[in-house]
Amino acid sequence: MKKIFLLILFLPLFSFQPKTDTAFDTGEWFKFRIHYGIVNAGYATIQITDATINNKKVYHAVGKGYTTGMSRFFFKVEDLYESYFDKITGKPYRYVRKIDEGGYTKDQEGFFNQEQNRIVVKDYKRKSEKTILVTENVQDIVSSFYYLRNHPDIDNLKVGESIAIDMFFDDEITKFKLKFAGREDITTKFGTVSTMIFKPLVQKGRVFKEKESLTLWITDDKNKLPVRIKADLAVGSLKADIDGFRGLQSPLKIKK
Repeated sequence: MKKIFLLILFLPLFSFQPKTDTAFDTGEWFKFRIHYGIVNAGYATIQITDATINNKKVYHAVGKGYTTGMSRFFFKVEDLYESYFDKITGKPYRYVRKIDEGGYTKDQEGFFNQEQNRIVVKDYKRKSEKTILVTENVQDIVSSFYYLRNHPDIDNLKVGESIAIDMFFDDEITKFKLKFAGREDITTKFGTVSTMIFKPLVQKGRVFKEKESLTLWITDDKNKLPVRIKADLAVGSLKADIDGFRGLQSPLKIKK
């Protein structure tokens, strides 16, 4: 379940826009309602504000995920993820990961040295610190999704093609790949919208039925607003729908 909440928390950011017309800015905020079958399992939110690191203005993204109601009684989740990243290049300077998922806890902070391709990871729970070599264009789990929102290849993707990036997570580099699956009109809380469909490739096994068990719908407009996520699990299915938003770069296009 903890992997599911992590995916729900950050997959909503997987949208793309050319650099000349950015998909987000300070003040943007999303909220998703998460369902496990007919049960309202919880919510996930993410927002972006301004911050300053080393006298430089940067973006500060904060993502939160939490269970509610009976779901909280059976499996308590309180997740906090943060990222500070460059407003021009999208490269991360610092990340925060503080989670409690059914008793599984982590309290970490990472500091990137982009010139030396290194990251210093401080683990406050274990009272430890280590330096790890990373690839040149690595992103943390939050900054990677904002970086992809400004990816220049979105308009050139054909069905079946994908985009991949290097992402730092759990002290290692992961190659994250997202495949374009087509377009579809779907009905949301706010009306019917045209969407683009993507399938993040996940590991088949204990949690997911297949490598393409996750599906993401984003609005086919300048915002590339995530509106729906569906996961076919080894046991049951999980769905997340957009429940609220504000601070969009462009008015949301509603068909009806």
